[in-house]
Amino acid sequence: MTVQTVTLDLPSLLYDRVKRRAEKSHRSVETELLEAVATAVPATDELPDDLTEAVASLALLDDATLRRAAESHFSQEQAAELQVLHFKRQDVGLTESETQRATELTRQYERTMLIRAQAMALLVQRGHDVSDLVANQPA
Repeated sequence: MTVQTVTLDLPSLLYDRVKRRAEKSHRSVETELLEAVATAVPATDELPDDLTEAVASLALLDDATLRRAAESHFSQEQAAELQVLHFKRQDVGLTESETQRATELTRQYERTMLIRAQAMALLVQRGHDVSDLVANQPA
């Protein structure tokens, strides 16, 4: 793997935050910055642009906001509607508008799960325990 050297001037407050995070995780500041950049610019070329942006922006959130993102879930009403459409598709097929609605709901579900998973991964990287989030995942 080819490596490029980059010189970066950081404001003191930002550097101090990165340094504290590095110390907390027993890593160097360089490793912490590399991880932050890798997380902020994920290799998600296969994702649609809106999902790529949503996932990348999570790395910029503070821990409390990130936790709220990790706690988000697909509503029971949406899940029930998607299930009804799924069963109807299997039984008799869907109209064009129902197919569009099922596609929209599936996309919302995937977005929710992707954001939850990435938010949890970031929290773990920052040294937080997310076992309660994993144990309490909505059905």
